[in-house]
Amino acid sequence: MNLFQLRAFDAVAREGSFTRAAGRLCVSQPAVTGHIKALEERYDLVLFRRTARSAELTPQGRALAELTGPLFGLVEQAEDLLEANRTLVSGRVEIAVDSPHIVMPLLARLRARHPGIVVGLILGNAADTREALLSERASVAVLTEAEAHPDLHLAQIAVSRICAVVPRGHPLADRETLDLAELDGAAMVLREPTSVTRRTFDRACRAGGVAPAVLMELDSREAVIEAAAAGIGIGIVSSLECGADTRIAAIPIAGADLSNRHAIACLARRRNLRLIRAVFELAVFGLATEESAR
Repeated sequence: MNLFQLRAFDAVAREGSFTRAAGRLCVSQPAVTGHIKALEERYDLVLFRRTARSAELTPQGRALAELTGPLFGLVEQAEDLLEANRTLVSGRVEIAVDSPHIVMPLLARLRARHPGIVVGLILGNAADTREALLSERASVAVLTEAEAHPDLHLAQIAVSRICAVVPRGHPLADRETLDLAELDGAAMVLREPTSVTRRTFDRACRAGGVAPAVLMELDSREAVIEAAAAGIGIGIVSSLECGADTRIAAIPIAGADLSNRHAIACLARRRNLRLIRAVFELAVFGLATEESAR
């Protein structure tokens, strides 16, 4: 068995792309394509379905990826052990997040402490982020309301409040907090039903007997903020997602069930890799610093 071919397969399986796999391995895309073609021809099978934008695993490819993921994960751990006495002066880490606002302070601390580390940021919804980590396309993920999983190591890094978003000049804009009952019958623009923020809000509404008038369902927090800023309806977002947009006011909604927990996560078997440990330490340090400042 040719390990170069197997490593090329593993990189494409993790990245979902021949181009990104080539970047991961620091080789040319034709070299990766050649390795995969040789592997498929030698064993007379098809490992990927090629599309214009991605490479999707076939059933045979998924079965092989379940073996190569742990195999090359162990190789990375061996490399880390051999490099243990070196300073983190270079390297690359892929971080998957469901909200860039949550992770940016962490990336700033990582940049300040280890300026030679390159970060690849994978953006998606909560389900995409979790899948990126479990499929090893990402080494670290920031997850919202993460459920315990035997393959994951988790550490809480933040708690956010569910906020109502209104344009400046709105009658509610100067309020410090808002009671959920005040949104009964209110015209609202919300995330899609599978969004973690939306699920938290809907659960609280059902418990409180509140029935807002949903005018729009949008597939990104940015779209919700834009719609709210335009005065289409009251938006619902996390307190960590508003940024410094001067067009809007974000008002926390009172209630114990209107908050979300955010955790940093990695695969449990990779938690002791040097670079992953460094990211975790900076994330937990940031949480401790914020709590001491309160």
